[in-house]
Amino acid sequence: MTALLEVENLTVGYGAAPVLHDVNLTVEPGQIVAVLGANGAGKSTLLRTLSGLLPPQTGSIRLDGHDLRKIKVEHLVRHGIAHVPEGRGVVTELTVEENLRLGGLWRKPQPSLEPIYELFPRLAERRRNEGHQLSGGERQMLAIGRALAAQPRLLLLDEPSLGLAPKITAQIMALLRDLRDRTGLAVLLVEQNVRSALSIADQGVVLSLGRIVTRHDAATLVDDAELRHAYLGF
Repeated sequence: MTALLEVENLTVGYGAAPVLHDVNLTVEPGQIVAVLGANGAGKSTLLRTLSGLLPPQTGSIRLDGHDLRKIKVEHLVRHGIAHVPEGRGVVTELTVEENLRLGGLWRKPQPSLEPIYELFPRLAERRRNEGHQLSGGERQMLAIGRALAAQPRLLLLDEPSLGLAPKITAQIMALLRDLRDRTGLAVLLVEQNVRSALSIADQGVVLSLGRIVTRHDAATLVDDAELRHAYLGF
């Protein structure tokens, strides 16, 4: 299958200090790829670079063959990329519905929100509540729902389980798997909860000190004790 996302020899840094070194990565349509590694490994930097928030020093980033380095960050969503950053980024002064409409603001006419409310019935119940009135789990649902309102082909998702109860984390992970199965959405998932991430991922990529040290099918990473102990700590 032709890759949706192709990253080649990507090096990224803050000033003169590189954070990512010669990263090579592909994501196919409908594939969930989990990016794993310790704090400071460069996982969030990778997503920030793919979404245009950080410029690469060297290397290429292509989506369906289009060079994303030549596209303005505000136009990337039109090419099918949506980014849910760590911390969720919900606008707390706006209602649930207003936040969701922000996600599809560039589409004319704006898409219906009903498919998102079907995915997240809790958001439908809270549609008139402002962001600051939501629980942590509801805010994460809202952040994902807002990204989906842009109708992306690739979802970049950074630490969706952060601060959430295990039950809510399981619901979020199950939703991502269901989205992939029903819509063919590709997901690049950064997640500290290794077990949860690998439970839904097709492949796992392990970053260490800014370099990819291994990439395997998720089942292989789970089943191979040597790989788990060496790279994942369980």
